Amino acid sequence: TGSRTGTATGSGRLTLAQREEIAIMHAVGASNAEIARAIGVHRSTIGRELARGSTVIEDRRPRYRASMAQTRAEWRAAKGGRSQQTKLSQHPDLVAEVQARLEAEHSPEEIAGRLRKDFPDRPEMWVSHETIYKELYVQGRGTLRRDLHQRLRTGRALRKTRRSTGERRGRIAGMVNIAERPAEVEDRAVPGDWEGDLITGASNKSAIGTLVERSSGFVMLLHLPEGHGADAVAEAMIEAMSRLPEVLRRTLTWDQGVEMTNHVQIAAALDLDIYFCDPHSPWQRGTNENTNGLLRQYFPKSSDLSIYAPDYLDHVARKLNNRPRKRHDWDTPAEVLDRLLSHPPKHGVADAG
Repeated sequence: TGSRTGTATGSGRLTLAQREEIAIMHAVGASNAEIARAIGVHRSTIGRELARGSTVIEDRRPRYRASMAQTRAEWRAAKGGRSQQTKLSQHPDLVAEVQARLEAEHSPEEIAGRLRKDFPDRPEMWVSHETIYKELYVQGRGTLRRDLHQRLRTGRALRKTRRSTGERRGRIAGMVNIAERPAEVEDRAVPGDWEGDLITGASNKSAIGTLVERSSGFVMLLHLPEGHGADAVAEAMIEAMSRLPEVLRRTLTWDQGVEMTNHVQIAAALDLDIYFCDPHSPWQRGTNENTNGLLRQYFPKSSDLSIYAPDYLDHVARKLNNRPRKRHDWDTPAEVLDRLLSHPPKHGVADAG
């Protein structure tokens, strides 16, 4: 087609290179028609792509992000295939029960709990409340009727980021409380369970995301140069954690900060179970809290955290990951994690290879 960035895939989807070209040209003010000519597609394709792939950051005008647009396109492609069947799609009787109870304005958690009581001898009629939320919010064209989201307390089809002050309790729909986290996470014997949080800068106007693996204390830092709203945090987390082997993506525990409003999308993209701490209970993320204290040596509260480049964040993470720890008999987090991956407990996950 004469495109500078190559043609779309055989299925007609845009490539990541084309999305990057769209992002650059859109940022400098090129029209949809000009962008379309440059990459060799119809201008209506550009209009749809900009609408689908744009996010709003800190109440500014929508900005098209190539990486997030690519991730969303991959989600849509994966969820649209019938090869990835959910439990609901395989059990019509269960679908009928869930839909009837949603119409009666029961919450997904109430439905999940009651189904076990009403059908104690039929496990095929059991479903988790998180699965119900995923069908309604993430899949879009899933098994449940799309209009049933209106029966939920929020009445929204998509989860939205909200910025307000005061109590943080109850602002995130579909949260799974830390009390439901598997007991095996507590003993730290198996790698892949993470704790996360934000450290903020002066006046809470900037932030860096912190992820700490519970067994080893291994640290990853999320670069958030343009704000720490839900979309920015989701994009950074998906980009960072998707580089991990699947064996290292078991669970994530976070507090009830509004930056995790998009937790269902994050969980779906990473195949990760996410749990939320009780309000005002930082000790429930003790590993992360201790690590955040160490990080303040490099990122003072009084500074603007948006100025630190990704390379510097990686540098700081490496320093902490190669710092001897008393709880590991002075081994480093990097050494402990390598050992856990090379010789996993027999009752734990399979070797990452």
